[in-house]
Amino acid sequence: MTSNQTLDAANMTHQNPVQEQATPVPGVIVTPGATGSPPTPVKPDRWRERYARRLWVSDLLVLVWVVFGAQIAWFGLGNAQVVMREDTRISDVSYWAFSIVLILLWMWALGLIDSRDYRVIGSGNTEYVRVTRASFTLFGAIAIVAFLARVDVARGFLVLSLPLGILVLVFERWLWRQWLVAQRSSGEYSARVLLVGSRESVSQIARELERNRSTGYKVVGACVPSGAVADVIEGTSVPIMGNVNAVERAITATRADTVAVTSTDDLPPYKVKQISWALEAGRQHLVLAPSILDVAGPRIHTRPVNGLPLIHVETPKFSRGQRVVKRTMDLTLAGIGGILISPFLLLLAFIVKVSSPGPVLYKQVRVGRSGREFEMLKFRSMVVNAESMLDDLRSQQDAGNEVLFKMTNDPRVTPVGRFMRRFSLDELPQIANVISGSMSLVGPRPPLPSEVEHYAEHVHRRFLAKPGITGLWQVSGRSALSWDESVRLDLSYVENWSLVADFVILLRTARAALAPHGTAH
Repeated sequence: MTSNQTLDAANMTHQNPVQEQATPVPGVIVTPGATGSPPTPVKPDRWRERYARRLWVSDLLVLVWVVFGAQIAWFGLGNAQVVMREDTRISDVSYWAFSIVLILLWMWALGLIDSRDYRVIGSGNTEYVRVTRASFTLFGAIAIVAFLARVDVARGFLVLSLPLGILVLVFERWLWRQWLVAQRSSGEYSARVLLVGSRESVSQIARELERNRSTGYKVVGACVPSGAVADVIEGTSVPIMGNVNAVERAITATRADTVAVTSTDDLPPYKVKQISWALEAGRQHLVLAPSILDVAGPRIHTRPVNGLPLIHVETPKFSRGQRVVKRTMDLTLAGIGGILISPFLLLLAFIVKVSSPGPVLYKQVRVGRSGREFEMLKFRSMVVNAESMLDDLRSQQDAGNEVLFKMTNDPRVTPVGRFMRRFSLDELPQIANVISGSMSLVGPRPPLPSEVEHYAEHVHRRFLAKPGITGLWQVSGRSALSWDESVRLDLSYVENWSLVADFVILLRTARAALAPHGTAH
């Protein structure tokens, strides 16, 4: 029986209550109604509206606290007046009334710029950018109106309200985001996604979405060209709900509110448009998910041409300006940081020297930007003859991956070295590499020449950037990562570099160093 016949048989069981009880269709959710009647529609989960209302209430409470707090801090509890110099027919307005109007306008500006829209919440910095933009735009408009209307508004009150309001609003949104991520990790407050496309593309997108649940997409089913109900997508637990002609019935069965088209090669002409026509406006959504992974938003541009939405992906490159900015940040932070922690570095050097025989520093040849080799510095954390012991230990490897050798309890590591590695203290001498220019504070992992010999052609793209003391690979699992995952993270960093991302990685590194989770070996 074909997949279409299977779904048709499933629909026919609704006409016979006995058959419906005896032969339920796997993966199909049916809410019983009256005998012989169609299934009762399941009430959609309005989590987007609930979350937006909560944001609205908390935004209002924050602005009330900020605006009236700034007014009291600047004027006290008295009844200060906004002076109207131009039109004597308008009496001066109390700042209590002005503050109320300011709060209402601020709330209106946050809503007008869609800062509570479901498309910007939960991931990325778009939500924070919109909050900041709405706030600056509002206060800029107030300043212009006050100048043109010759209204004397206390500049100190506005200067205090604007930055304080932005900071507290962003912090409040960040707290809500942490709550939302926690909810999404258990499958709540997420879009219910039905994937449509080839088995390969559906499998790829399903794995990515299941790996990153915090993005808010919960895959509930898939429709593939040759799909059979009750089958699952390879490597996942996603059930197949039928072929690509069964999308509407699959939406009803899975209660999906989002259809993600992962590929169009195997779809009939105009199928994507037919799917979009069948969706309920405002409640169900269509997403086109091209199989382009690890490409950040700034590199992607959509340009419609005669009704055809063309997706342009810019070629990754480091401009001269970006290199200057990154080098300036490296020199500034490494220089200041090196001076501040120099007493601690001397203490560590002394402990390494007296704890075991051998040099304090360990120099190792690594491969840097453009494939050039350099000597990387570390505090010695192993016995002197560690390299000669490596071949005998390969059979006992229980961490790392097929290219990177790691052991959970490496016998070559000294007791002091084990402590330093746990908190990444052995990496601190690499500050000298950063100052000399062979490394950066943040970048791809610096590989050994022997590791580079095993690289596939595409992996060499990591040499577009200087290697880093820390990087996306380090704050995402380190030794617990597979080789493919390590490469993916490094390439993702190189191709999507930004100064903000560097600061985020540095903050995550500090947190990981203070509270390690057992992945540093």
